[in-house]
Amino acid sequence: MNLAATYVGEKVLEQGVKLILNNPEKNIPHLLTFAEKLARDPYHRDMVANAKRIMQDKESNWYQFTERILTRIHPNVRLRLVTNFFINATFVGVPRQKEWAAKLGVAVPWAILMDPTEKCNLNCTGCWAGDYQRAQELDFATMDRVITEGEKLGIHFIVLSGGEPMLRRDDIVRLAEKHPDQVFHLFTNGTLIDQKFVDDMVRLGNITVALSLEGFETKTDSRRGKGVFAKVMQAMDLMQAAGVIYGVSVTYSRDNTEELGSDAFADMLVDKGVAFGWCFTYIPIGKDVDLTMMATPEQRAWMFERIKYFRSTKPILLIDFWNDGEVSNGCIAGGRRYFHINAAGEVEPCAFVHYSTCNIKDVSLVEALQNPLFRAYQQRQPFNLNLRRPCPLIDNPEMLRDIVAESGARSTQLHDGETAEEFAAKLVPYACRWGEIADRIWESRKRDASAKMEEENGCPGHSAH
Repeated sequence: MNLAATYVGEKVLEQGVKLILNNPEKNIPHLLTFAEKLARDPYHRDMVANAKRIMQDKESNWYQFTERILTRIHPNVRLRLVTNFFINATFVGVPRQKEWAAKLGVAVPWAILMDPTEKCNLNCTGCWAGDYQRAQELDFATMDRVITEGEKLGIHFIVLSGGEPMLRRDDIVRLAEKHPDQVFHLFTNGTLIDQKFVDDMVRLGNITVALSLEGFETKTDSRRGKGVFAKVMQAMDLMQAAGVIYGVSVTYSRDNTEELGSDAFADMLVDKGVAFGWCFTYIPIGKDVDLTMMATPEQRAWMFERIKYFRSTKPILLIDFWNDGEVSNGCIAGGRRYFHINAAGEVEPCAFVHYSTCNIKDVSLVEALQNPLFRAYQQRQPFNLNLRRPCPLIDNPEMLRDIVAESGARSTQLHDGETAEEFAAKLVPYACRWGEIADRIWESRKRDASAKMEEENGCPGHSAH
């Protein structure tokens, strides 16, 4: 916790540690006051103020969520992840990222996504990473260098995907040992998690995982293979018993949206001790590309309504990678808040956008962030004034076409017989249909916000009465 101690001072940090470790459920108000002292960025101050307001209701799902995290999680995990996520990655990291962005003339991201390997022990239908070579790996020294260079820029959140990152578990544990101030977040199929790895999660305290599910057993096993659901449930049981923090990663498609959006599925996650969930929509890239697997625009809109409902009723944190564009001010990729390094070292704007102009093995992290592909991205962000249409891939495909042409980016997929222009043309019908729905939602939101503002401030022309 050297970084946190440097930022807040040894004595202040000791005070926070005592609050986290001793009767944390009774210290929730004091923890929020402690966070208030640490938050220097205006946006972070607003976040803490909102949290204090929400936590006043002890019957709310968010109070229940916080209490569950603070009481059921192993003390070492609780201390390390709270310190690394809130202090290092957020309160310390974000201001430092802004300082470096001003120096470099490009954005410095909050997180780096790396693929330690393309290899995988499963063969899932429609895998987004399934059209890489499935042979490449990032060596330990390269990953270590990227993380070290990232720390200088204020980046303290490392995401690891693949392929299946657990095939490189020994190296991941070594990285977590060498970089104790980092959060290491793995997207994994969950089938290789065993007691030894869970013990390492407890010992180190700075590793968390998101386990992939497609719904209940039938839906999950039909896409991922027979027996996978049972193995994921077993991994959850091990982690819940040990008191580590873990989540899920779900991909809603035409076939499973209603199941993923059901109360029964959300309740199952809560019962299994899941703290958070990443919600992705199926993107037609990688292996077995099939436009008919995409959730319909109507399903996409319905799913977000369900996620908003869960946020107000269930003690679990859910993030919708596409529909939360309003919160993130549009697309976060292209180095703006995150970017992707694949297992071959190619620097890509997003896990779902397989184009690159440089390889991390040949350049420093700073040089990678200044590449022409990322500059072209950031010059256009947000890609749409309607933040419910954030993506340059499926919502504004003409943007990706123009970005690739302007930057001279090359495809990083194994089979690249389709140009960016041809790919964009395929997605125009979907983008148009979603655009119609998203525009109606956006206009309705604006009207509601305007009406609320008038109600709070008094209607114009009636204030004298």
